[in-house]
Amino acid sequence: MASPQLLPEDRPIDDLLKPINQFLRLEASSGILLMVMAVLALVFANTALSTTYFSTLEIPLKVGFGDFVIDKPLLLWINDGLMAIFFFLVGLEIKREVLVGELSSPKQAMLPIMGAIGGMVVPAGAYVLVTGGTPFVNGWGIPMATDIAFALGILALLGTRAPVALKIFLTALAIIDDLGAVMVIAIFYTSKINMVALAAGFGLFAVLALGNRLGVRKTRFYVILGIFLWLAFLKSGVHATIAGVLLALTVPARRRLDEVTFREKAQGFLSSMKVGEEDDRENQEAVNALEILSKGAATPLARMEHALHGWVAFFIMPVFALANAGVDLRQVSIFEALTHPVALGIIAGLFIGKQVGVAIFSWVALKLNIAEMPKGVGWLQLYGVAVLTGVGFTMSLFIAGLSFGDPEVLDRAKTGILFASLIAGLMGYFMIRLSPVASDDS
Repeated sequence: MASPQLLPEDRPIDDLLKPINQFLRLEASSGILLMVMAVLALVFANTALSTTYFSTLEIPLKVGFGDFVIDKPLLLWINDGLMAIFFFLVGLEIKREVLVGELSSPKQAMLPIMGAIGGMVVPAGAYVLVTGGTPFVNGWGIPMATDIAFALGILALLGTRAPVALKIFLTALAIIDDLGAVMVIAIFYTSKINMVALAAGFGLFAVLALGNRLGVRKTRFYVILGIFLWLAFLKSGVHATIAGVLLALTVPARRRLDEVTFREKAQGFLSSMKVGEEDDRENQEAVNALEILSKGAATPLARMEHALHGWVAFFIMPVFALANAGVDLRQVSIFEALTHPVALGIIAGLFIGKQVGVAIFSWVALKLNIAEMPKGVGWLQLYGVAVLTGVGFTMSLFIAGLSFGDPEVLDRAKTGILFASLIAGLMGYFMIRLSPVASDDS
């Protein structure tokens, strides 16, 4: 349904903002922006701007007072702070999908679940196979996750060649991928544990869960305690972004008002309003009542997810890409960078392991009749999506940063991620574009 025209008069600012608004409404816009930021990062890292680029990321930022101070370079504020908000949104999406989305029905959920399992196990195995016996084997988590913004952006560019059911399948699979990546980070990429801080973190998590149980729906309750939850995990040694997922699990997903009650009450307020008397006191009271009523009809989970989506897609993820995709390739040839064991392992995992794992595990699920093929989707299209899951980018870069402390090794990992994501994106795009469109009853 079209949005109501709130301001009928033309404003000069509307003409200026029109191109920006049109871009933001594109399904592929967040993926395009990520791509632009990745290219910018590479330009900054390989030109005369290189020194400025890398030194800016190392600028120390100190927050706190007295003995309680957090002192980190800008890069870590982005990776530990902004990305915690990204993981919070991921947690909200996982919870929604499990409760009312594509993961709420066992039959619907099984295909993306099986595909995601294959898309995590096989790439990790492929990486270990290539890097086994080297000091770099601990990077096995890098090729496990899919960049949902990039992958969905590529599907959006295909228009009607990519059925809606195909996009839903990819979304569900990528969300499960992200959940797997969160678990891997929490278990395998954790430094020395501070048990006091960890206990404080789980104590705050219990308070948040109790607030949910008692019916607390105020956003500020979850935001304020969520900040302290993040601080506790930051000090605990468990990666701070895990706090974002735990916080999301405590956000209420229940409505205060059902649809019938909301419609009846809303109609009552609307019928009391006087047409043509905008400044009438009763009209203003009715508008205020409708605003309160609308909040009661929406779940806190839905409100937070809606509020954060734009910030994550168009600010947090692009900033992360700009800060993390920069690789200085001037001191080494591309061939040498791509033939490093880490890069080869990542390419094997993302480009080969992902498509093989997702395709085979999905095929097994369908053959065992524990899942069903998405309506209107053919095998070649499904395999094209399996290839697209090899676009790791954001999550792969994030785990790479946790895996390797040596800047030179990290650069080789980034090179492998960028190359594998590029070829997986191109191959997946053309496979789906050139595949026959399946009939709805296939």
